[in-house]
Amino acid sequence: MELPPGPRDDPRAWEDDSDPESEPDPDLQAEAYVARVLSPPKVGQAPPRAPLLSVSIASPGALEPRAASKGAPVGVPGLLSLPPELLLEICAYLDARLVLHVLPRVCHTLRDLVRDHVTWRLRAQRRVRAPYPVVEEEDFDWPTACIELEQHLSRWAEDGRWAEYFCLADGHFASIDSVLLLQGWVWSLAALDHRVCSGSWDSTVKLWDMAADGQQFGEIKGKAAVLCLSYRPDILVTGTYDKKVTVYDPRVGPALVKSRRLHSSAVLALLADDRHIVSGSEDRTLVVFDRRADSVVQRLQLDSYLLCMSYQEPQLWAGDNQGLLHVFANRSGRFQLVRSFDVGHRSQITGIKHSLGALYTTSTDKTIRVHVPTDPPRTICTRSHNNVLNGICAEGNLVVAASGGLSLEVWRLQA
Repeated sequence: MELPPGPRDDPRAWEDDSDPESEPDPDLQAEAYVARVLSPPKVGQAPPRAPLLSVSIASPGALEPRAASKGAPVGVPGLLSLPPELLLEICAYLDARLVLHVLPRVCHTLRDLVRDHVTWRLRAQRRVRAPYPVVEEEDFDWPTACIELEQHLSRWAEDGRWAEYFCLADGHFASIDSVLLLQGWVWSLAALDHRVCSGSWDSTVKLWDMAADGQQFGEIKGKAAVLCLSYRPDILVTGTYDKKVTVYDPRVGPALVKSRRLHSSAVLALLADDRHIVSGSEDRTLVVFDRRADSVVQRLQLDSYLLCMSYQEPQLWAGDNQGLLHVFANRSGRFQLVRSFDVGHRSQITGIKHSLGALYTTSTDKTIRVHVPTDPPRTICTRSHNNVLNGICAEGNLVVAASGGLSLEVWRLQA
């Protein structure tokens, strides 16, 4: 229903400048809102209502000069009048997620300050006080890295005293060599969405459908023990004891696509992405296979052999049989060794998981170590066990380590 025109719809009404009603100033509104956000009221005390106008309304004539409502008088202090350095100092005491997602909605000044990646770079470096990240990259996601970093430091504060620990000791009849977290539970070796594949010393790879109550929907019978796996939508890659890297198509069968003997010893570590297959072997080599060119594009000779890898482009983190961590950088399809670190493990590193703001390692020295992925990594927590630890996975608020004592060691972290 169309309403009849009111007094404000009359064009002549806009020509009258004698309207005593004053419009609120957006900058003053922003200052008042930010002041309430940064200075929450005390318990039991009602929050003060910040006036929208800079003049008093006690006297009838206070609203007559319209210019008084157009902006704060010169010299009147306000939050947005502070230098950017002080605003950043105030933001440093706020949760990173709040700073990133809430403050930009307050006003343009705070939006521009929060959107600047230099802001987040300075904030992250202030938290770690060390070179970070290990591999410099132009498109590094500083806001996400800062959020992950602060969350990681908070969860493992005070030597991890707030992390809830429990052990899953039933259901296994042999030592667990690797683990993967899938939708809140732990499964062996590799997973993709609701599908899980497991490799075994009996030379088979079995595929399971978790959406169908764990029913097996496929099996691959190989010729040698399956020591490592990588599972992607279009390929399933196995690394085996007979020195081969084999590619299957899980969408049809799974059907064998190709098998190459890329190493002179057993394949112990493996990963794949849309373009490459990277494998590490007991022959102390790291081989990079280009899926599109269908050929080996790089072979690196190392001083030790790799047992585990974690990849988030362009950084490849790997643990070796001497207890060292190695960081490789992917530069236009070619991997370069950037750094090698001793993070305190006294024997081989069997599991590694890294992200923008967190780093976990396990070892046969019976410890799990929690680090910050800086140069060099800073260890913030160490947990010792009665048995060797053979693998590590961290997802959401759960960290799961595989134990040689037929159990899974689980930490539930605070939100």
